[in-house]
Amino acid sequence: MIDTNQIPYLSAEQMVEVDRLMVEEYGIKLIQMMENAGRHLAVLAKNRFLGGNAENKKIVVLAGSGGNGGGAMVCARNLLNWGADVSVHLTREMDLLTGTIQHQGVILQRLGVQMGVWDNLFENPQLDLIVDGIIGYSLRGAPRGRAAEMIRWANTQNTPILALDNPSGLNATTGKALDPTIRASVTMTLALPKIGLQKAQKEVVGEIYLADIGVEYVFGVPGGAIEPLYNALARSERAAGPRSVVARHETGAAFMAHGYSRNSGKLGFVWSGTISEDILKFNITKP
Repeated sequence: MIDTNQIPYLSAEQMVEVDRLMVEEYGIKLIQMMENAGRHLAVLAKNRFLGGNAENKKIVVLAGSGGNGGGAMVCARNLLNWGADVSVHLTREMDLLTGTIQHQGVILQRLGVQMGVWDNLFENPQLDLIVDGIIGYSLRGAPRGRAAEMIRWANTQNTPILALDNPSGLNATTGKALDPTIRASVTMTLALPKIGLQKAQKEVVGEIYLADIGVEYVFGVPGGAIEPLYNALARSERAAGPRSVVARHETGAAFMAHGYSRNSGKLGFVWSGTISEDILKFNITKP
């Protein structure tokens, strides 16, 4: 049983560093994380909002041009495979998307999913669920243009909203809800919870779930963007939580973690973002 009070929170700056380490140091590709995130989001959508059966349920997925948009499109594909009536609406035209995000859009097009930019969204649909994948933790300033219009539209619907990682418009570090911000019924955050979710008002973030995206994080050196995380782990150790060990270099830390795990069958070094449950209901403790 995992005590969620012992799990440290990350700022947006720290999450940028986590993403960099996963891609550049450990060779974990964006598409792998995106597929894991999107499938977990679809599972949560089905079980939390659709009574365990997605068949014939009407779902609108709102997708931006970044990683959150790609994860939301993976969610749409899984819900489609389970029989849902899914439409995807984008903040920009398909031919303006790039890389992995465009790749996810092309898959949906080939599967015959109804797709279009925000301007094509029909009026007052009868929906079972809205999925928010517009903007993630990398938000810079208040949402504007199509993203802002999407958020305002979603908030006026009498439909539950499931947000991926962070409600669009919410500052992931300060918890400030910019104008506009999604009012989520449920937020499924990824890997580790964001500080802003702890600070934000309940009516913005709703229920919090933490999803494992299949990556084990190793932080061996305090300093820079990781130092507050290390400090959080030190507090956790004093409260009988995970123990932490300091190494002089990330590579040495990784070898220490691997060797300890292999020889003891236990994890006692710094922190593992891999949890035994794929999706964990998270009880937020206010700072």
